[in-house]
Order: sequence, then C-alpha cells, then structure tokens
Amino acid sequence: MHAIVTEPIDASRVAAAVRRAEAGAVIVFEGLTRNHHNGRSVLRLEYESYAAMAESEMAAIAERIRLRWPEVRVAMVHRVGVVPVGEASVVIAVSAPHRAEAYAASRTAIDELKDRVPVWKKEVYTDGEAWIANKEASS
Repeated sequence: MHAIVTEPIDASRVAAAVRRAEAGAVIVFEGLTRNHHNGRSVLRLEYESYAAMAESEMAAIAERIRLRWPEVRVAMVHRVGVVPVGEASVVIAVSAPHRAEAYAASRTAIDELKDRVPVWKKEVYTDGEAWIANKEASS
C-alpha cells in the first residue's frame, strides 16, 4: 500500500497492510499537524502533490528498504488537501522480524519520503501562511 489520499488516514488499515506471521515487530509512524511552528500558531496544513509520481516514488522507497532489509515490509500513505491540527498528514507502517530492523526501516522511510516524494506543504497561521520545505533536519 503506497497511496496519496484526500481523506483522513486510517492508521490501523495501513498497519494491517504489513502485518504477517513472520513479523515480531510492527512500527506505525503518524506525522501529525501540530498547532505551532517556529513560534507561530498553526491553524492547519494544506498539501499538494503530483500523486502518480508520489505513489511511484513511495513504492520505490519501499523497494529500496526491502533490498536493504529483505524481511521488512513497508506501507506509506500521505494525505493531501487540508489537514487540521491533530490529524495525520502521513502514516508509515513497517513490519520486521525484529524491532531494530523495524525502527531503522521506519526512520529511513520517513526521511526518504520527505526528501524524495513530490508533496508540498503550506502552513496556515493565525497571522498569514507560508510554503514550507517538506524536509526536516535529522535528529
């Protein structure tokens, strides 16, 4: 499952896409809209995407992860349109035989998604709005 959607993301459905008997770990990452950024109050986020290319790139990221960790499975869903505070913009589920692989693959998936997938984010504040790069410093 690698999808761009316009409705709220069902994280349990994304997790179900990677669950299997061989997996001893399932990690679900939910990237949520928070109510602030750089000292400004955020009302909502608005996302745009080139959906066909985004879904293709998400599948390519999952394949690169599978080549690095053959037992890992990845599902990624990114929402476009208006995403209110507290709702998920992105959900990534990863399953693996062991937790270390699951955590590493999950981190790789979100970092690569933010770096490679054509999704653009606008933050709408109480006092204006701004387009924000869909990248963050790794920490």
